[in-house]
Amino acid sequence: MMKILMNDKGKKFLIGTEDLHTEQGYIKQEEIASSSPGDVLKTHMGREFHVLEANINDYIQLMDRRCSIILPKDLGIITAYTGLGSGQQIVEAGTGAGAATIFLGNLVGENGHVFSYELREDFSQIAEKNVKGFGLENVTLKCQDVVEGIDEENVDLVFLDLPKPWEVVEQARDALKSGGYLAAYTPYIDQVKLLTRILKKRKFSDIKSVECLVREIEVKDKGVRPKTRMTGHTAYLTFGRKV
Repeated sequence: MMKILMNDKGKKFLIGTEDLHTEQGYIKQEEIASSSPGDVLKTHMGREFHVLEANINDYIQLMDRRCSIILPKDLGIITAYTGLGSGQQIVEAGTGAGAATIFLGNLVGENGHVFSYELREDFSQIAEKNVKGFGLENVTLKCQDVVEGIDEENVDLVFLDLPKPWEVVEQARDALKSGGYLAAYTPYIDQVKLLTRILKKRKFSDIKSVECLVREIEVKDKGVRPKTRMTGHTAYLTFGRKV
């Protein structure tokens, strides 16, 4: 079980093997290690920290990441549009820090599997550390160029977080089972246009592209309104189905 600490402002801290030092004081590692979810620990300055069992969102938010990651709003759209579930097989290209890898591995469960390709060795090493830290055993990380080929066959989803996803469309089609999906995460509309053209050429069906924008609601005693800041454009999500 993984634990985190949360202060009265909602800031979260991933528990390590050393004392926790914050601007609100410190807590000894021995006290943290012996605590359980639901406990309240106090710093030497008397500030309270709640002990919580970490969920996947807590872990991804606090894990080591030296590149941008795909946000929950986009991961949720990918899941919903492709019908992902327990036991499915996924090929991912563009592992990065491993945020989507961990999300997808957690989603398909122990009977499913995620095969993730990353060209950069430094990113692959970070992702390996993060995947192991979350305790997933259904993920295989590959430090190799997906353009050169996909080893897996009969998979349910090929997810591409690449600058030029159209270079992998043919390989993805070969790897997908009949009815399987290709999904691509691309920041620019020109990428969407070219990818859509290639998907049509390779006889993919049900091709669509979407953008997800999320705005929280601000609730105060004097009134309720949308927040002035929002999570706007991150990328376009393009989908195609092999038939």
